[in-house]
Amino acid sequence: MPGTVHLLALSSALLSAVATILIRQGLRAGGIYTGYWINLVVGTAALWTAVALTGGPDRLSAAGVALFGLAGLIGTVAGRLLRFISIEKVGASISAALMNLHPFVSTGLAILLLGERVTPPIIVGTLVIVLGTTLLSLGGRSVGFRPWHLALPVLSATCFGVVAILRKVGLGEMGPITGSAINVTTALIAFTAFLVASGQPRAMAAGRGRSLVYFVVAGISENTAVFLTVVALGIGHVSVVTPLSGTAPIFVLFLSFFFLRGIDVLTARIVAGTVLIVLGVYLITALSGR
Repeated sequence: MPGTVHLLALSSALLSAVATILIRQGLRAGGIYTGYWINLVVGTAALWTAVALTGGPDRLSAAGVALFGLAGLIGTVAGRLLRFISIEKVGASISAALMNLHPFVSTGLAILLLGERVTPPIIVGTLVIVLGTTLLSLGGRSVGFRPWHLALPVLSATCFGVVAILRKVGLGEMGPITGSAINVTTALIAFTAFLVASGQPRAMAAGRGRSLVYFVVAGISENTAVFLTVVALGIGHVSVVTPLSGTAPIFVLFLSFFFLRGIDVLTARIVAGTVLIVLGVYLITALSGR
């Protein structure tokens, strides 16, 4: 069983990294709103298919629907849209590293709101993360983006960190697959309404050619990664699953070297900063309870 959990979590990290690379490729010819909308459509179709294959919706409750719906607005609309924007602005590798901070955000919120205690690994992990983020900022200046652009993936991570708390409470009301389906459906409805209200409905039909293929496959990869993480959490411990699924930025670095040459520039500072952030998150999530 431990081997299965490790395989599921690492597979989730790899698929998340693949999605990041594909999104970066798709954004070369496609728009952010188009790519994001396609991602939501693919996720909605995939998750409701999973609901149907697993026997239909389970133990629905008003509280559960509200919690997962709110998670959809905060995490899937705000967090995932900011992910697309940050990938375009600062590149795949840096975005993946900083968006990996969401367990750090969740831990901070748990300390502030749920009264969880501060442990030495949390303090050390925080310092390591700060150092890694500083290196990414310094490395960013040499590859052509402004330091304030780092706020985009950090805000995305913050949204995902908040959502982790909402989902944790929501899972007490309904199952993970149905909850996730409600989550992404709420996001799709909200973002479609935004496109129509803002006079940009063409974004829903603008995907074509290679960019459409990249966005569709990215949606499949990303939502499969989320599903594998949910399955891993169902049979394993959070302290094991989270650090392993948090290795996605390392996979992004490796894949960027082969598939994003001439698009994303990798420097020693960016590589070192990414590794430090992954290490810091590991210290916080895997060791803080020991």
